[in-house]
Parts: sequence; C-alpha cells; structure tokens
Amino acid sequence: MGLGSFFKRNKKNKIEEVVESHIDINSAGCDGCEKCSIACPNNVLILADDIMSVRDSQVCKSCRVCVAICPNDCITVN
Repeated sequence: MGLGSFFKRNKKNKIEEVVESHIDINSAGCDGCEKCSIACPNNVLILADDIMSVRDSQVCKSCRVCVAICPNDCITVN
C-alpha cells in the first residue's frame, strides 16, 4: 500500500462551472495606463493602439480585479 492510497481523489463528483461574463470598457474614459491588464490574473485585457480591449471574454472568471484597480472607473463586469 503506497502513500497515494491515503489521498484518494473523488473525480466522479467533480462539477465544473462555466460562468459567462461580459466586460464593458468605456474607451473614452480609459487613459491606457495598463493597470487592469497587468492585474488581471487570467490575462483577459490587452492594450492595442492606446485602447484597452478584451482579448477573450470567455476566459474571464468575473473576479473584478480590473474593476477594482481601474483609476478611471471605466470597466464594468456583469
């Protein structure tokens, strides 16, 4: 009996939750400081041509770190 037998994982009852999020960026209020894109743990936001945009909204986990760190309050996550 190995050490792995003491730590059994219950893989059958694992439920994955898919959360769809919608990110709105007010580009008129955004000054391109990149604080939100640096702080995002999922690398959802990208700055291109001095305009912040969403790379892939399905990757967003709705943690709202970008909303909290934005100095201009131009990001909303629903």
